[in-house]
Amino acid sequence: MTTPARPANRHHKRPRGEGQWALGFREPLNKNEENKKNDDGLNVRQRIIDIYSKRGFDSIDPADLRGRFRWFGLYTQRKPGIDGGKTAILEPEELDDRYFMLRVRIDGGQLSLEQLRVIADISNDYARGTADITDRQNVQFHWIEIESVPDIWERLEAVGLSTTEACGDTPRVIIGCPVAGIDAEETIDGRAQIRDILDRYIGDPAFSNLPRKFKTAISGCAAHCTVHEINDIAFVGVELADGTKGFDVWVGGGLSTNPMLGKRLGAFVRPEQVHEVWAGVASVFRDYGYRRLRHRARIKFLVHDWGAEKFREILEKEYLGYSLPDGPSPELPRGGRRDHVGVFPQHDGNFYVGFAPRVGRVSGDQLHLIADIAERHGSRRVAATVEQKMVILDVAPDQVKSMVADLEAADLQVNPSTFRRQTMACTGIEYCKLAIIETKASASRLIDELEARLPDFTDPLTINVNGCPNSCARIQVADIGLKGQLVVDGDGNQVEGYQIHLGGSIGVNPGFGRKVRGLKATAAELPDYVERVVRNFDSQKKEGETFAEWVQRAEEADLK
Repeated sequence: MTTPARPANRHHKRPRGEGQWALGFREPLNKNEENKKNDDGLNVRQRIIDIYSKRGFDSIDPADLRGRFRWFGLYTQRKPGIDGGKTAILEPEELDDRYFMLRVRIDGGQLSLEQLRVIADISNDYARGTADITDRQNVQFHWIEIESVPDIWERLEAVGLSTTEACGDTPRVIIGCPVAGIDAEETIDGRAQIRDILDRYIGDPAFSNLPRKFKTAISGCAAHCTVHEINDIAFVGVELADGTKGFDVWVGGGLSTNPMLGKRLGAFVRPEQVHEVWAGVASVFRDYGYRRLRHRARIKFLVHDWGAEKFREILEKEYLGYSLPDGPSPELPRGGRRDHVGVFPQHDGNFYVGFAPRVGRVSGDQLHLIADIAERHGSRRVAATVEQKMVILDVAPDQVKSMVADLEAADLQVNPSTFRRQTMACTGIEYCKLAIIETKASASRLIDELEARLPDFTDPLTINVNGCPNSCARIQVADIGLKGQLVVDGDGNQVEGYQIHLGGSIGVNPGFGRKVRGLKATAAELPDYVERVVRNFDSQKKEGETFAEWVQRAEEADLK
């Protein structure tokens, strides 16, 4: 007996898509997409100037407060006194304070002394002296009142700075080598390309509604200090066999809860093409990026699903209108530390001097002091790094020694310990609504403890401290990555602590940190734990072996 055929479904539903515009899915599939469709985030600027700054915090539309404000670098900060156990339980309005974090873009990282002093004045006048240097070369203020924002913008814009698209589903700050244009070993100076993209596209409505954030790195640094492997798009300086210099392009890097390393497209990009290729990749992301689920809306998921070959094909055929030639891979990074801390020669005979504030935490007064030290020794510009450090540029040879002495006297160390040099921390529960634990002060105390306990340890070792799972401090690619969470101590109490990732790295042998079953530590136990594992490494390492390499072969008992 034959089975009767099923009747045709006359009400066939279109299969649910990922919200990709290029495939016809234009209707918003979540609240964030609906808010962006209702009004471009760029439009909130005028409401802040005309309405909210005049009528105060209570006048702010919630869709602007927790959404579009980000398009101009504004997040409400965490209300004091709310412990980490309530982070995922309370509603946003219960976590919101009436003050803001305000993020200032420093594309490429370099600042004139005039710009630095304006940032310092804003810190002191409006932000209770706060000014954190981030691992993307931004400066973040806290305690900002909405009434002050227009004046802050006026001051920043008068010296060529901005908060436009410093946050939100937009092209965020473009990071670059802090010593671009002066480094004696750089492959190519990427500053012109950063400026070109900034001038052409930042604040352009064509790119103000991306599926999620879009992070860019452009650099020809020999140390690869901009960590191109973990950016959404990165242009890395390369040189052809005939001496022609340009860029190798990478796409799809990113960390957070689903870390992925960027993929080379294998294409050589001439300097004058960079802005076109950048706009093409951003457009692919805008049109084909996933918009249904926020946690899958980064470009890394599209690149992972398509692969580099298909991505390059779509980019060239649908957006560029021309094929890019194949090009070489970048040279391996110079040295064991991908930063610019210390004293180094410039190609013009001068020197640059890199120094280490504590985990990026500075104050308005310290920024003024840095400007004064630079000026006193003949420099007119400084830079922020992607390791939460700073650099003074253009120091004459006869001024280096006295400048170093002045910086060291101010606890801005030019020759820091490994722990001071290579420990980073995100904002943490002090101000961040997503955080579960405190980070900045804990990381600073950890540095002090390790310097006292391990004064002779000099190997490269990155320690990255994060207050939540989102990896703002890049925990998965750190030698010791510390992800904040609540843990149970020996007395059965729930306290601040960390899940520990070991042996993450980028560069020669890239990979994400190893998780050892049950490996956690309370905040109080952390110095003992780190001391123990570092001593194990120091006693067991082979000649030239890095911490990440040792972790891969170490016994679990030596990692606990």
